Amino acid sequence: MRQHLVALVLAVATCLPTLGHAAEPVNLNQANSEELIALNGIGEVLAERIIAFREDNDGFDSVAQLAEVDGIGAKTLESMRDKVTVGQ
Repeated sequence: MRQHLVALVLAVATCLPTLGHAAEPVNLNQANSEELIALNGIGEVLAERIIAFREDNDGFDSVAQLAEVDGIGAKTLESMRDKVTVGQ
């Protein structure tokens, strides 16, 4: 029984970084769809819109520019602000 509990705890601990929270800020100018979806509040459709915006505008100049992506409002932007970056 103890072995099963230890295995379960290890399995859950291994999955924690991928349960809707990115461990390090996600670079909006480099992230793929899966990396964007890992952010809380970003689904498949919104991830594709972010990528399309990036391609159409030669990348993001600032995190605030996310507000220009259809479907990202002020609340979503504020909840993501510390989880994303545009790189150096």
